[in-house]
Amino acid sequence: MPVKYGISILLSGISLGGQYALIAIGYTMVYGILRLINFAHGDVFMAAGLIMVYLSASLPIGVALPLMILLTVLLGYVIERAAYKPLRSAPRMSVMISAIGVSYLLQNLATYITGGLPQMYPSLPGLSSQITIAGTSTKMVTVITPFLVVALVVVLTQLINHTKIGMAMRAASRDFETAQLMGIKINNIISFTFVIGSFLAAVGSALYFTNYPSIVPLSGSLPGLRAFVAAVFGGIGSIPGAVVGAFLIGLSETVIKSSNWSVFSDAFTFALLIIILVVKPTGLFGEKSTDKV
Repeated sequence: MPVKYGISILLSGISLGGQYALIAIGYTMVYGILRLINFAHGDVFMAAGLIMVYLSASLPIGVALPLMILLTVLLGYVIERAAYKPLRSAPRMSVMISAIGVSYLLQNLATYITGGLPQMYPSLPGLSSQITIAGTSTKMVTVITPFLVVALVVVLTQLINHTKIGMAMRAASRDFETAQLMGIKINNIISFTFVIGSFLAAVGSALYFTNYPSIVPLSGSLPGLRAFVAAVFGGIGSIPGAVVGAFLIGLSETVIKSSNWSVFSDAFTFALLIIILVVKPTGLFGEKSTDKV
């Protein structure tokens, strides 16, 4: 029984960490280029869940799922164009306040649409089915998540390292102003970054809400915060760091919640973050930034 219980905790922790990783990548990519914490990113994740709820009510799952991803990507693009692009040359504090405003706008809009009542996420064929591993019964999504996350990260890494737009993204993250002077279309690069982040958040929402199917307007707040902690933990601006940090946060959270100290799960997460930042202020994989003169 203890062995089965341990396997269940391990599988759940890895799965949860993978779901956090897909959100954390969005945070770290936007920060890498804009030096902006996109506080609305967790709410985009929540919005993706609600979009899927309403689409699945009138469309087959096979149509609703890709349409949900498309609409979430469009939402991320619109947010960047409407809330961040006009403030490109504004002080960083103004952009941060705009991000917080977008976050509250999405939460209030979700409250207006749902009436604040929990919405049940639809059952996704394949992901919601039960599977037995070493005598432990779990959902298929728990097994699929880490493999899917690794595959998406590999594709994303190839995109960034071996394509022209990836080269432009790396140039913009290294030196924003110089990249502009070299003719890189910064606005297009930033929009593309938000598109990728929103796509990953949409995929993450399908995996996360399959395990935790009740959605309320604040459903993106805690996962978004934990994903942000994971990004900082791994070294914000580093995609491998965000992924490793997310898996560590997911595992530690699951272990703490399965113990008698479950009420301290979030406190432990932040305590772990503080310890890491005291020892290595840039995070596990973060690079020390240098000031330009």
